[in-house]
Formats: sequence, structure tokens, C-alpha cells
Amino acid sequence: MNTHTILNIKTDKKLKAEAKRVSAELGVPLSTVINAFLKQFVREKEITLSANPLRPTPYLERILEEAQTEYKTGQARTFESGDKMIAHLKDL
Repeated sequence: MNTHTILNIKTDKKLKAEAKRVSAELGVPLSTVINAFLKQFVREKEITLSANPLRPTPYLERILEEAQTEYKTGQARTFESGDKMIAHLKDL
């Protein structure tokens, strides 16, 4: 028994081409991407639309503000290498 069906949608040609290119970069067919989106939509019963997908979360904004404050007040710690930073973190 075939449980598959065809879904026809209209979208901008450039958007479709870019989506196909990105899905190919990821090594998955565009239909897999669309199906994953639809499954998430059904499971969560919500959709997120954003004109600015690179906006940090409120938590990240708070952490960045703390880091800027530490840097401006001279409380920020600097390290000569990643290894020295890791050693410092292990000592905490």
C-alpha cells in the first residue's frame, strides 16, 4: 500500500533554487527538508517566522552584556592560549 502523496506549492523560483542548493550542500533531498519541517509543524503545532534569523536569544544577549561589562571594567580574564584557558577552567 502506497502511503505517499504529492504536495504542490507555489514559491519563488530563486527561493526554490537556493533551498535546493543548501539541501544539496547538506546531502539531503529538498523533499526530506520539507517533510522534516511538516513533521515538526504537526508535532509542535506552531510555526516560527522571523525576518532576522540571526538574533541572539535573550539568554545569549544577557551573557554578552555581562561579558562587555567585564571587559570595560577590566574584570575580563585573558589567556595566551586555549590550553591555558582550559587549565584555568579545570582549576576552578
